[in-house]
Amino acid sequence: MSDHLPISSSNKSIAVLPFVNMSADPENEYFSDGITEEIINALTTVKGLKVIARTSSFAFKNKNIDVRTIGDQLGVSTILEGSVRRVKNRVRITVQLVSTNDGTHFWSKNFDREMADIFALQDEISLRIADQIRENFGHLNIQEHLIKEPTKNIEAYNLYLKGRYQHLMWDGPGIANAIELYEQSVAKDPSFALPYFGLAYCYAMSISWRNNKGLLQMTKEKLSKGFNLDKQSFVGYFSKATLSFWSHWDFINGHKYFQKAIELNPSYTEAEEGLCELYTAVGYFEKALWHADNILKINPFATNHYFTKANIHYLNEDYTEALDCIEISLSINPDFTHSIALKQICLILTKDYEKLNDFLKQTPLAERPEECRVLYKLVNAEEKIDIDISRVSLMIKEDIGSARFPWPLFLMVHLGKHEMALDFLEENIKMRTGQIINFMNIPLLKPLHRYQRFQDLVQSAFRVELLPPNPEMLIQITPTKALMSVAEIDMVLEIIEIGMKEEKWFQNPSLSLRELAENVNISSNKLSWLLNERIGQNFNEYINSFRLEKFKENALNPVNSHLTLLGLAYESGFNSKSVFNAFFKKIEGMTPKDWFRSNQI
Repeated sequence: MSDHLPISSSNKSIAVLPFVNMSADPENEYFSDGITEEIINALTTVKGLKVIARTSSFAFKNKNIDVRTIGDQLGVSTILEGSVRRVKNRVRITVQLVSTNDGTHFWSKNFDREMADIFALQDEISLRIADQIRENFGHLNIQEHLIKEPTKNIEAYNLYLKGRYQHLMWDGPGIANAIELYEQSVAKDPSFALPYFGLAYCYAMSISWRNNKGLLQMTKEKLSKGFNLDKQSFVGYFSKATLSFWSHWDFINGHKYFQKAIELNPSYTEAEEGLCELYTAVGYFEKALWHADNILKINPFATNHYFTKANIHYLNEDYTEALDCIEISLSINPDFTHSIALKQICLILTKDYEKLNDFLKQTPLAERPEECRVLYKLVNAEEKIDIDISRVSLMIKEDIGSARFPWPLFLMVHLGKHEMALDFLEENIKMRTGQIINFMNIPLLKPLHRYQRFQDLVQSAFRVELLPPNPEMLIQITPTKALMSVAEIDMVLEIIEIGMKEEKWFQNPSLSLRELAENVNISSNKLSWLLNERIGQNFNEYINSFRLEKFKENALNPVNSHLTLLGLAYESGFNSKSVFNAFFKKIEGMTPKDWFRSNQI
C-alpha cells in the first residue's frame, strides 16, 4: 500500500510511538523499545525532518489516544505506529504511517527477517519512512543509508539493548543492571562501541552529582575504548562533554563536545540540555533559555527539561516563571525530585509560607522539610511564623550528599556564619559537587557577594578565558543550494512531461518518487528538490494533479457513463477513495459528485 495524502505542508515532522511487543514473552519489551529508539535515531540524521525525541514519544506508551490528539500535542504531521514479534531467530516488524491531520493510514508494510539481518531491516524501514514523508510533505535530502551495522555479534547487540532498557529506568538498580549488561555485551564483542559509551554514560551521570576518582578513571577508560572504535558517536561526545563540564568544570571543552553531539544527532535533547546547563552555570541566561525552548519543541513531555528551564529562571531571580515551569514538570511526573526541591526553594524566595507548608505536608518526596522550614524563617525573618530553629546547628553539620541543593550552606549563610559558609563553598567547589556549579548566581548566596573571597572564587572558576564565546543569538537562514543546473532541469522536465503525457506514468497507482527518479535517470534527492523548489509541489501533489486531470477528462466522456466516479478515479491512478476525495475537494473546493453534477451538459 502506498497512498499519497493531499497535504501541502512545510511540517515535515514525525513522532515514532513505542512499538508494541507482540512476542509471546513479555520480557521482550526491551527489544521492541530498542528497535523504536534505533529508528528514531536513524530518522534524526535526515536534515530538515523534525523528529520528536524518545522521551516524549514514549510518554504515550500503552495509552489509547487518538493520533490526531497526539499530533496536536507534539506538533507533528505524521505518527509512526508499529509492532514487533520475535520468535527464536526470526523477527516480524509491522509499521504504519498515520496522518495527524485526519487520522488516515497512508502507508503500511510488514517485514519478516532473520535476526542476523536486523540492522539492514532497521535501515530499510527508516529509509521507507523518510521516503514517504518526503513524498507527502516536501523535499528532504535522504542519505543512501541511515543505519550502519554496529556489530556482527547479534548476542552482543541483544545484551546492549537489555542494558539500554535498564539504563533508561534512570534509577539506582537500573543503572547497576545496565552496567552489568553492558559489560556482558563488551565481553561478547570487544569491537562493539555502543556498550562502552553506555558504560561511560552511566559513570559520567553518577559523577555529575558526586565526584568520584574511581568512577572518573573508569569513565575515561570506557570513552577512550569507545572512540577508538567509533569516532562519530553522539552518545560518546555527550559522555565526554558531561565529563568535561560536570567533573572538571571545563566549560570550553564541555561546550565543544556538547555541540558535536548535537551536530551528530539534533534530536538528542540530553546533549542540548547539557549545553543549556553549561550556559546557565556561566550566566549566559538568554542563550540557555533559547536552547531550553528549542529542546521542548522536540521533547515537550520531558519533565527534566522543564526543570532545566525552571532552574534558569530561578537563577535569574524570576521565581514566578520558575514556578510555572515547575508545575508543568510535576504535572508530567509528580515524583520528579529535582523539581520538588526547586519548588521548595522558590516558595521560600516568594515568601509564601502557607503554600510551602502545605506542599511539604502533601509531598512525601519533599527534600529536607525541616531544614526547608527553618531556612524560610531565616530568609524571611520579618514574618511572624512559629518555626523552631533550635536544631539549626545540627542541621548544618549534616552531609549534603543525598540532596539536590546544599541546604547546610544556605542555613550557614542566612544564620550569618559567612566565614563558615565560604569554607564550605570553597571545599565543595574543589570537589565539583553537583549544583554548586551554579554558585555564582544562586540567589540564596547573595549575602556572600560582598566578600572578596567569594569574588575570588567566582574569578577562579568563571574568568573570561575559561568560558566559551557568547555571541548574539542570530537566526540565520541558509539559502537552498541548487542541486541541478538549468540545462539539467530543462532536460528532466521535458522527459517527465513526455512520460506523463505519452506513457501515462501517473496511472501507476504504486508510483514512488524513487521509481520516477529512475525513469528520468536522476537521484531521488535531485527529483525531490526539483519538484519542491522549481515546480512548487511535493511528489504527492504533483502526481495527483495529473491523476485529477485524467479523472475529469474521463468523467466527462460519455463513453464512460457506465462507470462509477470511484472506478474512474482508480483508472486515473488513485489507489484510495479517501485520498481521491480529499485531494479533489482541496483542489476543486467541492466533492467529486458535486463537481460532476455541475459540469453535466
